[in-house]
Amino acid sequence: MQKTLHFLSLMLSLLLLNGCSQYSKVIKRPLWAVAATPGQKSLYRSIRPHSKQPLIKIGHYLDAANDARLKLIDQPDDENARDIYDFAVSRILEVIEDDDLEPWDKPLSCASADGKNWQFRLKPPDPRPEYHPSNFHILASDRYRFRGTRIGERVLPPGLGAPAIVIGKDMDFTKVDQFAQGKRIYYGLTAMIRFKGRKCTMEFIDPLREDTLSLDGHNYPLATDFQAPLALSMAESHPKKTGRGMMFQPQKYERSARLSRLQPYDPGKIPVIFIHGLGDSQSTWMPMINDLRNNKKIRHTYQFWIFSYSSGQPYPIPAAQLRMQMDQMSQNYPDHKDFVIIGHSLGGNISRMLISDSGMKLWDTYFPQAPDKIPFHDETRLVLSKMLIFKARPDVSRVIFSNASLRGSETAVNFWGRMGAKLIGNPITMDQVNREALQYARPEFREGRKHLPNSVEILDPGSTFLSLVNSLPIKSNIPYHSIIGDQGKGGNLDHTPPVSTDSIVPYWSSHLKGAQSETIIPSKHWGIQHPDGMAEVKRLLIKYAD
Repeated sequence: MQKTLHFLSLMLSLLLLNGCSQYSKVIKRPLWAVAATPGQKSLYRSIRPHSKQPLIKIGHYLDAANDARLKLIDQPDDENARDIYDFAVSRILEVIEDDDLEPWDKPLSCASADGKNWQFRLKPPDPRPEYHPSNFHILASDRYRFRGTRIGERVLPPGLGAPAIVIGKDMDFTKVDQFAQGKRIYYGLTAMIRFKGRKCTMEFIDPLREDTLSLDGHNYPLATDFQAPLALSMAESHPKKTGRGMMFQPQKYERSARLSRLQPYDPGKIPVIFIHGLGDSQSTWMPMINDLRNNKKIRHTYQFWIFSYSSGQPYPIPAAQLRMQMDQMSQNYPDHKDFVIIGHSLGGNISRMLISDSGMKLWDTYFPQAPDKIPFHDETRLVLSKMLIFKARPDVSRVIFSNASLRGSETAVNFWGRMGAKLIGNPITMDQVNREALQYARPEFREGRKHLPNSVEILDPGSTFLSLVNSLPIKSNIPYHSIIGDQGKGGNLDHTPPVSTDSIVPYWSSHLKGAQSETIIPSKHWGIQHPDGMAEVKRLLIKYAD
């Protein structure tokens, strides 16, 4: 029996989780392969005899960076000088990391080829103690290549500086900032070195804030690598495993819902919240985020946030959790601009619950009395009230739905859906909530039921809950857009077979009357990773950036 359940779990995972391919795999290239230009190759060969002498290596790399920047003063368009400067700065980052040097505490005295010493220091990019460089690994991104289905396209525009991947070490950053990316932080910065006589200082520039680098009176395009930190985070955090766990073991992850930011908070930028779908994780958005960050207008206008949650739970629970965390975010950052919400699949259902007032319509359908009239324990009353009684968010400015299962899917009631629902089982461990919810519900909703519906069961197209939510008027001041996939077979837009579908969610489920735009793209269910889907999100964000 256990082997059968394991097999069914695996098969359903393959159906729902975009196959068995690897999301991200990291490959560290040998240094000789990184040295691509003749100047870089020559520099690499000249340093090899000093491979076990880190301060001499840094000194020689400083020689090369200084010679290159002196050439750039007279010839700012000299590509060879720029490549040598970038290569030398990247290699200094590596020596610091590999040899556990600490140039932020006191300058390093590094011998140059002419016997003179450089006084080299690293300027911390953030003055706060918890963000001191000693708490991070700082890696030169040019050493890394990535393969996988969710890494996106690597765009490396010509520029000055050394793109770096900054990774948190042993500190749990969620204890420092509840909205931190995670226990570990993966972020991209660009390193540069300034020279003043024999003193030289490494500084870092945030490519999400700056597009240019100023050196010796010239402005240069900033070298950037937006893919590397995202791809490395996926390679090390194994989001596919987490996504499956959050679907098939919702009890284990029921309190793991998190709203997190992927960059430092900026009151001048519009926060975009991405919400993933059933059985998925925040990794589903990485190709799109990588693509969006390569657009200057979007970088300067928006900041990206992720909402991750246990997708085995009925989606009213994560919707309530998201509302609470948005409230907390507003307390922490009262000056934030209104949110743009982008929801994929089940994330679209959660998004739908942010833009309507429920009043008592949902509650009265399931319970014969108001919450305070039923003898619930306090926890039960709180959980059920937040699930069924809510108001439209006043701080949501726009919603983009992608492949949203708003009216459910036949997949939820076919063989695989039924087996998936059985594997998920009871989605919450709060026996008291289950027991009391069923005890006091109207008879027609508790008959034959042992637990609250889980995330698959609630997507039955015949679900009363889906019908009720979709009957709630959307606030007239909140514009919304639909991106809908068609796998290429065409079909009817209503329930008449054959129906138009993205292979999991049919058109009639995703269609929303009143959408400002509805775009049908030739993709299966993961339309947010299809070039047309990413292009449509980019178009909308740019169009409404001002």
